[in-house]
Order: sequence, then structure tokens, then C-alpha cells
Amino acid sequence: MKSLRRLVTLATAAGAAMATTVALAPSAMAAVDPVLAAPYLYQWAGQTSPTAAMDATGVKAFTLAFVLSDGSCNPKWDGSRSLTGSDKTMINTIRSKGGDVVPSFGGWSGTKLGSKCTSASALAGAYQKVIDAYALKAIDLDIENTDEFQNATVQDRILNAVKLTKQKNPNLRVVITIGTTTTGPDTWGKRLINQAKAIVAPVDVWSVMPFDFSNGGDMAAMTKTAVDGLKNQLKSTFGWSDDTAYRHSGLSSMNGKTDNNETVTLANWNSIRSYAASHHLARFTFWAANRDCSGGGECSGISQAKYAFTKVVAGYTG
Repeated sequence: MKSLRRLVTLATAAGAAMATTVALAPSAMAAVDPVLAAPYLYQWAGQTSPTAAMDATGVKAFTLAFVLSDGSCNPKWDGSRSLTGSDKTMINTIRSKGGDVVPSFGGWSGTKLGSKCTSASALAGAYQKVIDAYALKAIDLDIENTDEFQNATVQDRILNAVKLTKQKNPNLRVVITIGTTTTGPDTWGKRLINQAKAIVAPVDVWSVMPFDFSNGGDMAAMTKTAVDGLKNQLKSTFGWSDDTAYRHSGLSSMNGKTDNNETVTLANWNSIRSYAASHHLARFTFWAANRDCSGGGECSGISQAKYAFTKVVAGYTG
């Protein structure tokens, strides 16, 4: 994710695991769906505390950004932090409060595993390290920019890695998140979806980012047409009904001001949630809990109550 969504990568100090949580909390403690309503949360700026958001809103799941390459085909948080350090402690804490997480691989900037790993099997191995580290139920592959999204070789590598990963972890849910136009996936997005069918890569949820695609206007209306376009592409490619295609669709918006200076208002966000619920979308989220506060700087750029957008997500049940 770019610009406001990905300003800088900072290393954070590793923390000691909670004394009562030597190993990761059992998945049974986290009955929550980690995919459905999980705002993005990053650790380099803004409101980085998951527990503050959980206590203020009742939200139970987070999409943690970003797992990147450390310069080789090896995953680290933001390309620098160990899988066993402070992020693991944070995941334990979220789970101890009845929540769960879905790590996000990729984003707009940084060195991506999809381009750094030279084969599908190597890339699947990198995914597996993260899956095993946290006993994951789901992963989010945020495929963006020219190094992954606009690269046919890397697109196919990612999809083949998904296929291998699902063979080893049949109960794992895989989300693919991509950019969009106001009417649905662009040429590269359509190629990715069509290749998923050709390769028989079992992607569970296709999620679009309906922003940075206009000069302003009614962001609720444009979000709906973008997701409708995604649904139509999935329906056409896989032969699904409208209902089935919607249930494999999702959206990841941005609260307040976007990189293009569009504005997603709280009223827009409530309207989008109603739309998502009416079609039973599989994913309803936004970038990011860190920015879910009033004003500029690391906040949303608009006047809003703290965690107002997260509260809307917390109320989404599909």
C-alpha cells in the first residue's frame, strides 16, 4: 500500500512473551473469523496498539501489515523484524483477548517475497514459515505495484504458491487484495483472476481497494460499482451465481483522505457497510486502525471520533 499507507519501515524492539502465553494461544480461543472484519494495523506509525482499538470498539481481528522479504526469500515483518519477536507477542496478546489476526504479505512498497523468491515452491515455503510461526487460519496477499501486480511472471508465481500452500494447509483461507477501477478490476486484475482459474489456484476471497481511482466524488457509490465489477468478473470467470460471487468478494477501503485526496466520510463508510451486508461480502476492512483518529499527520485527515471507522467494521457480521 502506498504513500499515506506505507510511509516508512521502522524496526521495533522484540518484547518478552507474556508469562502465561509461552506458546501461541490455541486457535480455539479465537473463534472469530480473522478475514471478515479485520482492519489493517501496522507498527511503524500512528495508533499501533491493537488492545486500545479492541477495548474502544469491540473489534476482534486485525490484518497485520506487512510481511516482506529480508532481502532474500525469507519473511520478516516490514522486512526487518523477526517472526519470533515483538509481533509474535502482539499476536499472543490479541488472541488472549479473544481475537485473531491475518498477516498481510506485500503492499505497495518494500522488497516483496513474490518478486524475491524465484520459484513457486520457494515462495510457498516463505508463506509456510509465517503460517507455522502463528498457527494461522488465513493469509492476505496484497498484490500491488509493478514488481508483483503488473508482472505476469510474478502473478503466476504467487498463484502457484497459493496452490502449493493450500495443498499443505487445506483449511487455510487465502485472501488476494488488489487495486481496482471504479468499475472493477483493470486488465492486470482480470488477468490475475483468469490465471487463478487456469492454474486452479484456490483463492477463497478476492478483495479490491476502492480508492486512489478518482479525483473525488461519491466514494460510497464508486466503491459499490467497483465491487459490483469484481463480482461480475468472478461470476464470468468461475461460472458462479451473483450470490456466490459476492460471497467470494471483499473490499478494503481507506478512512478519511486517500492518497489521491478523495474523501471517504463516516457516512460513506456506514453506507458501504450496509451494501456489504446486503450482499454478504466475505471481507469488509480498511486502511487503517492507525489512522482512525481526527485531523492530519498520522490520522485520517478529516474530523472524526477516535476509532469511528473501526467501530463500523466491528459491527460487520457478513
